[in-house]
Amino acid sequence: MSERDQTPHAAPAAPDGRAAPADDSWREQTTPGITPIRQEGSSGAGASAVGAPGHPGTGQNAYTTPQYSTQPVAVRRGDALAALLLILAGIAAGVSLLLSWLPGDDAKGLDILRQGLDSLQNGVVELFSTGFWQPLAIVLGGGALFVLGLLMLIPAKAHRFLGLLALLVSLAATAGVLVPLAAADWQIDRFRVGFFFALAVAGLGLLGSLKALLTGPKYGRRPA
Repeated sequence: MSERDQTPHAAPAAPDGRAAPADDSWREQTTPGITPIRQEGSSGAGASAVGAPGHPGTGQNAYTTPQYSTQPVAVRRGDALAALLLILAGIAAGVSLLLSWLPGDDAKGLDILRQGLDSLQNGVVELFSTGFWQPLAIVLGGGALFVLGLLMLIPAKAHRFLGLLALLVSLAATAGVLVPLAAADWQIDRFRVGFFFALAVAGLGLLGSLKALLTGPKYGRRPA
């Protein structure tokens, strides 16, 4: 029988009755060129190579790293309330075109709008001198608010930029209703029903724009 096939003899017992550690010299004889795995510590647990299957390597841990982030993320959504208010402002501007605005004048809002556009063709100076910038700011501003309200329904992390644009348009429409009110000594009963819809354009526009401007992103967790 060759030296490779020989089985090592059991190690003699120690004087205190415990078994003496095994001699690993036979491993070096039977497995030339391969470093044997030696026992470490009193428990006899064997040491394994770093990075072996089932054992973490450098910079790794024994647990599986999730493939998704557990941090909160901004949820893309539409702003339904702000959109509703701005769309109603646009509808109010459209209704005002069918009604009379001024006392003692049967001209509808559409007629006043046409006169304002004619003044605009003659120059901005004439537009402001005649006062027709006011109905233009209200009606055209209402149309812009209607479009911005539709854009509010598009899912996004926040609609603050659209809210800022809507606020600027609403301020112009507000100026368009406050100037004639101030000229009438704030006697609102001197105006006809079309002007009340013009007031609704300014009020709804301010509410909708402020709602969108002050609403921040909503955070949630990304699904696994």
